[in-house]
Amino acid sequence: MELLKELAIVLGRIVTILPLLLFMTLYMGRRSIGQLPIFDFLAIITLGAVVGADIADPKIEHIHTAFAIVMIAVFQKIVARLKIHNRWFGRLVTFEPTVVIQDGVMIVKNINRIQYSVDNILLMLREKDIFDISEVHLAIIEGSGNITVLRKGESTPVTRKDLSLSNDNISIGYPLIVEGTVYEAILKEFSLDKAWLEDELQSKGITQINQVFFASINVNKQLQVTLHQQDIKTPPIFH
Repeated sequence: MELLKELAIVLGRIVTILPLLLFMTLYMGRRSIGQLPIFDFLAIITLGAVVGADIADPKIEHIHTAFAIVMIAVFQKIVARLKIHNRWFGRLVTFEPTVVIQDGVMIVKNINRIQYSVDNILLMLREKDIFDISEVHLAIIEGSGNITVLRKGESTPVTRKDLSLSNDNISIGYPLIVEGTVYEAILKEFSLDKAWLEDELQSKGITQINQVFFASINVNKQLQVTLHQQDIKTPPIFH
């Protein structure tokens, strides 16, 4: 009998707390469930923890949970307004956009600063239908963690019908060197060897493979190289 009473309490909490949670989430605004800036992300996690504890433990005072949900939503709304009206505060509680690729070259210091890996960047580019880093004029990791890409002018997508083309040379850049490690399987795929690679690097003024942070090769056997130590001035990007 006691068990049935507790189960009824849990059911009652679910029925009452979820509509309140829905209402307060809508009140917080669609950014809270869309791009999820860092503070909104923390607010959503906190709401989930509060609601989960309330539903799972009938001993917790239900009114306290309801009050906590309302206060979290109100606090998030206040912070959101402050971010809009005070740029200093907005930059303090959110991540700034970070340039990670410029003119086909990875910005190593920025990638390391935001703790992304080469694989992360390449995956996000593929999700944007970009398979060759040399096509990228500018790639930016936004405060939400998503990537924004500006292609080079000659790489701007057009339809084959526009150009009256029957065949198309697909541009794919295969990772050949990642943080100083050579992917020999890629060399074999192109019927190349390390001697060829070393000659190509030397032609670019690179004497040691471990100087290379990332290098890719396309179907025309052209290398696109990013060095560990490479001073590239990136344009200032702000919110």
